[in-house]
Amino acid sequence: MADFAAARLNMVESQVRTQDVTDIRIHEAMRELPRERFVPEGKAYLAYADTEVEYAPGRFLLKPRDVSKLLQEARPMPGERVLALSAPYAAAVIEALGATVIQAEADPNQVPPGEYDLVICEGAVARAPEAWLKALAPHGRLAVVERDGPVGKACLYVRAEDGIGRRELFDATPPVLAGFEAQHGFAF
Repeated sequence: MADFAAARLNMVESQVRTQDVTDIRIHEAMRELPRERFVPEGKAYLAYADTEVEYAPGRFLLKPRDVSKLLQEARPMPGERVLALSAPYAAAVIEALGATVIQAEADPNQVPPGEYDLVICEGAVARAPEAWLKALAPHGRLAVVERDGPVGKACLYVRAEDGIGRRELFDATPPVLAGFEAQHGFAF
């Protein structure tokens, strides 16, 4: 029987805190939350490894480092309304921080209805879909990894009165979600 409590503590100490994640709320939530419950039983031993872990066909949890850095930049707050797209672990951490979370699978053909203070996705996309940006409430944030090549960029979008701003945060390499790949055309 694996000692998952020790693995959680080690994950926070070696993969989260060492990556300049200083939000103590995130540390505490990640120390308490059993990450192994979000992966298939046969992959529980990978839950705390420094790797993306497939939890469903074509769906992966971000590395602990990446999800913690993305959460810190997104700054989920108690009482906020959050949409978690293909992000079961991030959703659980955000719920532990006091936000109301609606979970859905990221679907390129489905528009997320509503206005959200935060939209977060644990898979990469070539570019943030317009529908996700439209789902942001005033001052809402979208935290996602955009990847169109070997290395992606974690990005934070923020809706302001005069439009939507985008900031690159850090390099990340999660798999791109099916249906969200870059559409490269042929040009002369």
